[in-house]
Amino acid sequence: MQSRNMRFRLAPLALAAHLLMGGAAFAQSAPGTQGPLTPAPNAALSEQIDTRARAIEDKLIAWRRDIHQHPELGNQETRTAKLVADHLRALGMDVKTGVAGTGVVAVLKGGKPGPVVALRADMDALPVKEQVDVPFASKAKGTYLGKEVDVMHACGHDTHTAILMATAEVLAGMKDELPGSVKFIFQPAEESPADFEPDGKKIWGAKMMVQEGVLDNPKVDAIFGLHVSSAYPAGWLSWRSGPAMAAADQFWIDVTGKQTHGARPWSGIDPIVVSSQIILGLQTIASRQINSMLEPAVITVGAIHGGNRMNIVPDSVAMTGTIRTYDEGMKKDIHQRITRTADMIAQSAGAKADVRVVELYNATVNNPRPDRENGVDPAARGGRRQLWPATQVHRLGGLFLLSGKGAGHVLLPGRDAQGHRRGQGRAQPFPALLRG
Repeated sequence: MQSRNMRFRLAPLALAAHLLMGGAAFAQSAPGTQGPLTPAPNAALSEQIDTRARAIEDKLIAWRRDIHQHPELGNQETRTAKLVADHLRALGMDVKTGVAGTGVVAVLKGGKPGPVVALRADMDALPVKEQVDVPFASKAKGTYLGKEVDVMHACGHDTHTAILMATAEVLAGMKDELPGSVKFIFQPAEESPADFEPDGKKIWGAKMMVQEGVLDNPKVDAIFGLHVSSAYPAGWLSWRSGPAMAAADQFWIDVTGKQTHGARPWSGIDPIVVSSQIILGLQTIASRQINSMLEPAVITVGAIHGGNRMNIVPDSVAMTGTIRTYDEGMKKDIHQRITRTADMIAQSAGAKADVRVVELYNATVNNPRPDRENGVDPAARGGRRQLWPATQVHRLGGLFLLSGKGAGHVLLPGRDAQGHRRGQGRAQPFPALLRG
């Protein structure tokens, strides 16, 4: 009998394949599509997927470790993209590289008529130093916004890429039985670009892929994504209908005052004091000015810089922070309130506040009840399931979902049976998930 740990290790790969098969049913039943409802995969097909998933497990682990050992920052994923593209070509797929810079897209044409279902994984790593002593630990360096940094797959994108590579091989081996086509999307720069700071004008990652037509030729009927998470124990799969992950925007506020000696503050305008008042004022937007009973929102100032010496009031202070929202109207309203709050507080002290807000990532909004409409029961794949609580963490997959194609975004386990979790610099899939 298959062991509990074996089932857990195979759950991500099997889920991805089953999502594809169930996604065909979803795509045919979605509003605006034509044709009869495609039935969920039968028992024989499900067993074939599980058998193929077990057979490819060692390759999946090897890919994951190789990618983990050679991480690359956003828009710099050249080695990873080549690894992916070479693999997909070897499977006989039509492969397109250089999408949105370093992205890879491939199409697998099934042997039966049906819709086009896309599966998406992200490839980029983070500017983080690895602190785990394993044989495949990252020693890589990279360039992030002009500075040399350590690089690590601290968010699990090595796992996502390996899972989708393995899923591609599983499905390619049974393409004659696939109802429709599968589009495999390997996205660059999910964590943001490493070669420039977002300014609201340049685009990257998913948005650039969509602009370049990744959801067309052939037109995608539904798209699925998944993500590992340390919030759940091994063997659990979690999802949420509707808003699941928040939109993420960034703001900058530059406060200009008047320099003076710290012993004579009345002779100048203190931008540090003004900035402190602005930060406190911003907190009342989420707590007192918006209806959080409808949708939650978060405004956080994450960095503030001003002054060089203990007894000199500086000329200026710069701060930056993040905004997390689910509702588009509320997001726009909060942008206006941040500008108004900073400007009026600064004016009250005779200072000046320059505010800039850049929209980074749209909210991830899943199709209602993907577990029912997709014909997929994660519990049948050897794991457990639960409702995924909405989170203020962003995922760039929302830009694909915003296009109207999104069917589901699922969280996979990242915590072992003892409940241990990994922090920044220590992220590794647990043995119960990928055997290392």
